[in-house]
Amino acid sequence: MGRSKEWLVPLTGVAFILVGIIGFSISGEPKSADEPVREIVDFYVDKKDSVQIGAIAGVVAGLLLIFFGAYLRTVLRAAAPEDEMLPLVAFIGLVIVAVGFAIDGTISFALAEAADDIDPAAVQALQALWDNDFLPIMLGVLAFLVATGISVIRSGALPKWLGWVMILLAIVGVTPIGFVAAIGAAILVLVLSILLSLRARSAAPTAEGSQEGRGQ
Repeated sequence: MGRSKEWLVPLTGVAFILVGIIGFSISGEPKSADEPVREIVDFYVDKKDSVQIGAIAGVVAGLLLIFFGAYLRTVLRAAAPEDEMLPLVAFIGLVIVAVGFAIDGTISFALAEAADDIDPAAVQALQALWDNDFLPIMLGVLAFLVATGISVIRSGALPKWLGWVMILLAIVGVTPIGFVAAIGAAILVLVLSILLSLRARSAAPTAEGSQEGRGQ
């Protein structure tokens, strides 16, 4: 992709947020495992198509997040020392989040596909698993926040206040209100996506002008 179009790449972070919200809106919030099992089964039977579409949307959102993470890694690596591993850890963290979304979607898809064909107790057990499958996502969120935050503070690749916010959110992530860290990380992806896109767009005319000058 030419430098004139590079500013579109970090917008995969914005697309990740939008697709994720759309997917969740389509699938809806299922009944929790501690509710009557018949209500759980009825939810997946009645909303089979919506739940499965939402699960697929979650996979698409995860793919967009991986592309955003790859771009972010490039930015962090360019400003970091040659042997710095933090940009790679930040990228791996976002990949883990994407895999976590895929696991979450797999369970939802399976419930929607088989809820009316398997023992209700099995449906309830799968729902209990879905209710508590956030640990892989939280692992990825923490890796992303810690690695990106330290890298930004050390290298100045991005405004350092963003790095300190990430470290603070990572600390919150290991407390009983850890969900706040996940919400904060999503907001940060949105902020970083727009910031990196604006930076790449402003740099594109300069790069193109330099190339034209060399061609004369």
